[in-house]
Amino acid sequence: MDYNYTISEYWLSCISQLDFAFQPIVNIHSGVCYGCEALLRNYEAAGFSSISAFFDQAFRDEMLYPVDLALREKAIRKFSELSWNRQIRLFLNLDNRLLNSSNYRSGNTLNLLKTYGLVQDTVCFELSERQKLDDVQEAIRILNVYRSQGFKIAVDDCGTGFSGLQVLYYTRPDFIKIDRFFIQDIENDPDKRLVVGSIVNIAHLMGSLVVAEGIETKQEYYGCRTIGCDLIQGYFVQFPETDISRLKTRYEQICKLSSIDQRDKNAEDKKLISTEMTCIEAISCRCEIFEAFKFFRQKKDQNFFPVVNDNEEPLGIISEKSFKEYAYSRYGTALLQNPAFGKSITRFISKYPIADIHTPVEKILEIYSRNENIEGILIVEDMKYKGFLSAHSLLKVLNEKNIAVARDQNPLTRLPGNTLIHEYVSQALQDTQNQYVLVYFDFDNFKPYNDTYGFRHGDRVILLFADMLRARTQYANRFAGHIGGDDFFMGIHGTTLEKVCSDVAKTAEEFRKNAESFYDPEAIRKGYILSKDRDGSDKAFPLLTVSAVIMELPALRSSVASVEEISRILAKYKKSAKQSAEKLHVIRFGSKENDAEPETGDSCLPDFLLPEERLHIQTYIN
Repeated sequence: MDYNYTISEYWLSCISQLDFAFQPIVNIHSGVCYGCEALLRNYEAAGFSSISAFFDQAFRDEMLYPVDLALREKAIRKFSELSWNRQIRLFLNLDNRLLNSSNYRSGNTLNLLKTYGLVQDTVCFELSERQKLDDVQEAIRILNVYRSQGFKIAVDDCGTGFSGLQVLYYTRPDFIKIDRFFIQDIENDPDKRLVVGSIVNIAHLMGSLVVAEGIETKQEYYGCRTIGCDLIQGYFVQFPETDISRLKTRYEQICKLSSIDQRDKNAEDKKLISTEMTCIEAISCRCEIFEAFKFFRQKKDQNFFPVVNDNEEPLGIISEKSFKEYAYSRYGTALLQNPAFGKSITRFISKYPIADIHTPVEKILEIYSRNENIEGILIVEDMKYKGFLSAHSLLKVLNEKNIAVARDQNPLTRLPGNTLIHEYVSQALQDTQNQYVLVYFDFDNFKPYNDTYGFRHGDRVILLFADMLRARTQYANRFAGHIGGDDFFMGIHGTTLEKVCSDVAKTAEEFRKNAESFYDPEAIRKGYILSKDRDGSDKAFPLLTVSAVIMELPALRSSVASVEEISRILAKYKKSAKQSAEKLHVIRFGSKENDAEPETGDSCLPDFLLPEERLHIQTYIN
């Protein structure tokens, strides 16, 4: 293709050796492929040590824009060969120095898309925060030109670069991509969760979607999903592929993880939202201005309409007040029909907050409450417009949910009660393909404490432990429940038994230390209190601790036990846990058919537990 730029033989040779690998960007709830990022490959064969070195040399040779444009064509041509390319977007990295390039000309990318039969909103340009913008205002002007042509804008490497919130403020990007640094080990790092959560909140308030980059583990997936990210990208989904035939329209492993997340009660939220939302007719972004104007005249009770693109993705809304100056002007109608005024409705589209239909209703309320002068939220599923949730409907959904939740909660701790615990265990037992760990907690010496200090102080101890469990189960692969009294339950899936045992041991130790504060100084000094035992005799009771029975349900189990059977086993070994020095008893639910009685012995110990640790562990043979 003729770019009207001269590219030297050297750079043409370099470009000919390069290739692009595509890495999918998928919906975090459904696994549906939303787009692919084009990643440069084979730069070593062209004689460069890194991608950065390649572009730095092109910049020094004053060839950055022509070279980038040639690579852009290469990526678009390869993308056009994908049979289902109209269903997804192509994310192209944009070297920030291009935005201040003297030989930049608009319209070249549009011409490329036309050549290969693609529409303009196919492409999303990624602007990196890692590179400093020399002239921010000029860069913003060029980005606005891209947006006016129908291209999408993403801010890449969010949180790591030079411009930070300034770029977000000026560009109001369609996508914000969170750097891998903040995603790695997010499930164990509260500071990273705070940063990512803040970025997600800002993005959603601006009407932007959030892409979590570099997802490599199931735990990172759950962490990002719980915080509210919309899309994910990384090795956990698929490695970058130079062979585009290996790309998929849907990634079933993501869909499955979402569906087996039994702690997630968003399915109930989805039902409530679906019932209450209104399906306001959407206007196509290809609709001409005067046709859009007639929509308001025909439907006088409607003061806005959602605007969607060819893939039914909402771009924002077009409101009646946008046309007010034309509607009441003497020549307003004639002006709207004048070709010189322009036919596109782009200038009238306002960005509007959106939420996925799987989003918890509390999060939707938060998005709504932080936006002024809006009447509700646009609801999407798989990024496609589904309907509109008004403020009135949102409050109704929240009220109905609160009533349902209160019915199934423990009245003291507000943790899920026995009904929800039973549901969780039942679903975990039926999901024989995946590993789960069930933990049963029971306080030690709670009755004598209650008898000595009273029920009010006993409730404070119960609330302390409930808060500790709540803090440790805030992610979607963990569930906490209150059985009643001083008995608690925790369920985890996708985490190793070793990690769970370590977490439970830390929880028990933290509870032991915190529980001391509920005693008087004399009891703390002695390390015990005097109270009546079950026979009515005076006895010295140690200070409060907590014991735990831990049962692993391995992946690929060959049989399904009943909830009652599991409950019986957990209760049976409560005494063993209380008698052990570590206050833990670990059970592995086996897959071999044998007697219903458990086998005991050090031969059943996992590799990470040594016999001298005196941690009780058994394998339950089913």
